[in-house]
Amino acid sequence: MRITVTVDGTSYTDDVEPRTLLVHYLRQQLGKVGTVVGCDTSNCGACTVHLDGHSVKSCSVLAVQADGSEVTTIEGLARDGELHPVQRAFHDNHALQCGYCTPGMIMQSIDLLADNPDPDEQTVREGLEGNLCRCTGYQNIVRAVQDAAQHMRPGAGPAAERVGEPTGTASGIGGGGE
Repeated sequence: MRITVTVDGTSYTDDVEPRTLLVHYLRQQLGKVGTVVGCDTSNCGACTVHLDGHSVKSCSVLAVQADGSEVTTIEGLARDGELHPVQRAFHDNHALQCGYCTPGMIMQSIDLLADNPDPDEQTVREGLEGNLCRCTGYQNIVRAVQDAAQHMRPGAGPAAERVGEPTGTASGIGGGGE
């Protein structure tokens, strides 16, 4: 099947097998290897990306389901050499060890902050419960999400994903670029 999808601001038209998972399309056809395959069962969240501005586990979405949509991967977050505020917060708060879960954690955290720009610790933990980390114990991840929330005020969401663009203007999906 032929699909057209915008990934990290670039439009792609490709032929894909109907059963191709979005994670495999991103990694194998587009080279977006920051989106990792963790479990292939949608249990770990390592493959989390944004599909039309909302986080999804890309191992549970077919590439053909993304036809006509916008996808943001971890590679699409930084702008002009500047990390996205959530990426920066993960770095500054040492919210990673092996780093395998980090792309999915960051993508899910951005979606969480879009829904709740000032989450307490329990809300962060519940918002990330579908993303597993085997190394950190989560404390620094929770701290990073709350730190990012402070840096993303006065709001979060798709416009906040565009570093340097004023928050509060919803101009497309997060990180997609023009």
